[in-house]
Amino acid sequence: MIKVEVLGLPLFARDIPAAVALVVQGCLEAEGASPRCISATGAHGLVFAHANPDFHALLRRFYLNLPDGMPAVWVGRWKGARAMQRCYGPDFFAAVMEATAALPVRHFFCGGKEGVADRLREAVAEKFGNRNVVGTHCPPFRPLTDDEFAALGAEIDATGAHVVWIGISTPKQERFAAALARHTRARFIATVGAAFDFHIGAVPQAPAWVQRAGMEWFFRVLMEPRRLWRRYAGIVPAFIYLNLKERIFHPDRWRVNRSSS
Repeated sequence: MIKVEVLGLPLFARDIPAAVALVVQGCLEAEGASPRCISATGAHGLVFAHANPDFHALLRRFYLNLPDGMPAVWVGRWKGARAMQRCYGPDFFAAVMEATAALPVRHFFCGGKEGVADRLREAVAEKFGNRNVVGTHCPPFRPLTDDEFAALGAEIDATGAHVVWIGISTPKQERFAAALARHTRARFIATVGAAFDFHIGAVPQAPAWVQRAGMEWFFRVLMEPRRLWRRYAGIVPAFIYLNLKERIFHPDRWRVNRSSS
């Protein structure tokens, strides 16, 4: 795997097909020792991790941190990872669903409001022809106890699921994934944020050109101003400032890494 560090976190420096290939290969291999956690991490997660060392350490232990937004991709490319592409969580989810539709790879959905995961199971069968969703779970809006995680892990293992998809929000979903990983034998646990709501049509996605321009955050603020304006009012300038600060005071971290190209 090729990775490049952005604000001290290793981000996957390839594209969605390469990430999907790793997941499919891992699911078809012999059972591993513990689940591999995958996050779709954008500017929000990177800035939050920079301010919270415990969360930063947690993401560094993940198997893959996919670059969910264009700003992180631009920084990665400036650091020499010329093949780096955006690995948008909803698109990664869709690509895995398509790639595993005819394979013996089973999926479990965890997250969203009551009924969302069940609606998503119907949506992936219709949109991607994938009927390998073997279970769903709607977690409560509070931290789970260790006993509750153990019960959820047992439920997942009883279905034989290979991939557990978590659709909550950052940083809750990554912490949820890390805690769940101690209680299940699933091959992968992937956190994909709003992908559940996007794929059932509950929340509109930004047009492709807006995503390519790195302005999806602005589109989402327009769609949900009360919930999101405070978040992005802090994240966007913080992301720019922290990367400029690193470029000025730690230029060694910005040397071109030919092995990432």
